[in-house]
Amino acid sequence: MSKTWMALLTKFLMTLVAAYLALTLISGATFTQVLVIAVVGTALNYLLGDLVILPAGGNITASICDGLLAAILAYAVIRVWGVTAAVNWWALAVFAILVAVFEYFFHNYLKKSDEVAP
Repeated sequence: MSKTWMALLTKFLMTLVAAYLALTLISGATFTQVLVIAVVGTALNYLLGDLVILPAGGNITASICDGLLAAILAYAVIRVWGVTAAVNWWALAVFAILVAVFEYFFHNYLKKSDEVAP
């Protein structure tokens, strides 16, 4: 398995854990909703945060943007699901903070590794 795929798997697992902790334990989202949020969030955060924002704006900016994007995406997925009571603003804020913290350390790994994009 290439280093990039391993990095994406790590990013997915971090997002899944953050979504589970914030959205399931705090506000009662289902595991299926959390799984969809983690899959889509991993893809979008990698494409936008890691490939576009990280090289242009640096680690802190990319981490904050990844956290905000994850929270917005989680809100959108829950709204599309039609279960607005399944998530609250407190859970979204915790999710955004967890993702931003995880991403900060993940970006440090990406910058140090020559074999992983960016």
